[in-house]
Order: sequence, then C-alpha cells, then structure tokens
Amino acid sequence: METKISKSAKITMKTKNVELVLSPPEPHFVGDGFRVHNFIPGGYRADMERMNPFILLDYGAKFYFSPTDSQRGVGVHPHRGFETVTIAYKGKVAHHDSAGHSGVIGEGDVQWMTAASGILHKEYHEKEFSKKGGDMQMVQLWVNLPARYKMSKPKYQSITNDQINKFELASEGGIVEVIAGEYKGTKGAASTFSPVNLFNVKMNNSGKADFSFPASYNTALLVLEGNAIVNKTEEVLTNQFALFQNDGEDFEVQSDNGAVILIMSGENLNEPIAAHGPFVMNSRQEILQAFDDYQKGKFGYLEA
Repeated sequence: METKISKSAKITMKTKNVELVLSPPEPHFVGDGFRVHNFIPGGYRADMERMNPFILLDYGAKFYFSPTDSQRGVGVHPHRGFETVTIAYKGKVAHHDSAGHSGVIGEGDVQWMTAASGILHKEYHEKEFSKKGGDMQMVQLWVNLPARYKMSKPKYQSITNDQINKFELASEGGIVEVIAGEYKGTKGAASTFSPVNLFNVKMNNSGKADFSFPASYNTALLVLEGNAIVNKTEEVLTNQFALFQNDGEDFEVQSDNGAVILIMSGENLNEPIAAHGPFVMNSRQEILQAFDDYQKGKFGYLEA
C-alpha cells in the first residue's frame, strides 16, 4: 500500500520531504525462523538502485514463536559483495559463519557482517529463547559495498548495546543510538566502507529530534513502535516505512505516544548493480564468477 505525499507538505527549500509512506507488504518466512516484510527492494519506488547503498530491508515485525526444542532459523547459505546488518529488538538470534565467527545477538545488539569476497553463514533462534518461546522482532539490512571493496577480506563486527554511543534528546525526549555514522557529534560504533548513517531513535511521549543529511543521500525511516510525525505534517504508523525525497537536507521527527524508529541515510554509490540471490556485484560476469567460486568451495566450509 502506498500513500502519496502532497506538494503542500514541503516546508522550506532545505527541508528533506517524505516522498511516500509504505505499509508492510505481506509477510513471508525466511527459513522457518524469521517472518519478515520485505521493504527493499520494494518495487520501482524503493528498488536497489533508488535505495543504494541499502539494497535489502527485511523487517521482522513482532511475532510470537511458541516454545520448541528444535532449531528454527536459516541454514547454511553464501553471501558476496555486500554487508549484512542484523538488529535485534526482541528475542535472540545466534549465528555462525565460515570465517570462524559465532555468537548471539541479544535485544538491542547489532551484528555487522562484511561478506565481501565470500562467506557462508547460518542464523537461528538462540537455544534458550527457543525453549521458552517469545516475541521475535528484528531488522536485517543489506548494505552495498563499493566496487573496490567487493572482493576484500570478510570481516565481522559484534556490537552489543552497551557499546553503542547514545545521544540524549532535549527535555528528556529519549535517546538516539548511533549504530553507524554520526549524530550531533556522537559517533557510531560500526566502521563502514562508504558514508552510512544508521540510528535507533527511542523516543518518549512528545519526544522530538531533528536530523540533517546531504540532499543526495538516500534516506528512509522505519517505525517499529508507536508513531512518527515527520516535519509536523506526515504521520508514519507502527510497522510503516517512509522514504524521503532527495530534495533537501533537514527534517524533524516527533512522537505523541512514544516510538522506536530506525533511521537510515547513506551516500548513493552510483555504480552498476548486478544481483542474483545472495550475490550483489557490478556485472553479470561477476555474478557468474561468484556462483563458480561458491560451487568450488572457495567460500570456506560451515557445518549445517
């Protein structure tokens, strides 16, 4: 569902205006452990080219999983050419990869995995969470890599919530957790290969925050709890996604009932995108090479 924004919503020439608000598409399961709504790529208005460097956004809205002794999740699969960013809001996600990294992403934590030249990965519900059951709510973003870094060495950043720098909003309005980039002098915990800003805004009733990104940056927000009122004119409800126009720099977000909002803004890489399944490169030939390398075992080994 798409809500078009009227021209009357514009405030000043410098204001970054909302282009459209999307309600969550029909959910689907990734494996048997992650029920997600796919916002990116979401058609011609939010496709990979339009949203670059954000080339995928799977949003796992709050969903209850009953207790089980089985392992729910996604089995071994490859990645090349980009980074996966997993943010846990509810529940716990465990993971392993073929570079020897493993761990648990707890509530409020972030896993930033640079697949780059190639890695095998698996993700699943943490054992104790599975036994007890409970709500799962998470976001997975794919962040594109510039061409010169696509075949670099894979790396991994495990970012616990206490490692994320936080900016306190005025009048006890809440906090901005700076995962990547910078907000009013508060720097993000994650290192990135191109300019990327990724913030969790946790806003109290009547909280307010202002943001400024270059007009050319592709910018969007996702409301996970409560509501967001953008530029005093456009309301974005729980589980909705708002895409901004590339026509200004500044915008304001406030909430009248408290909110949790994910804000993303990044420099468009302006490079060709060739994507097929778990591989995102710059040409069809590079995609074919990725499949060949995967079949030859060049992504390493990971037990199922």
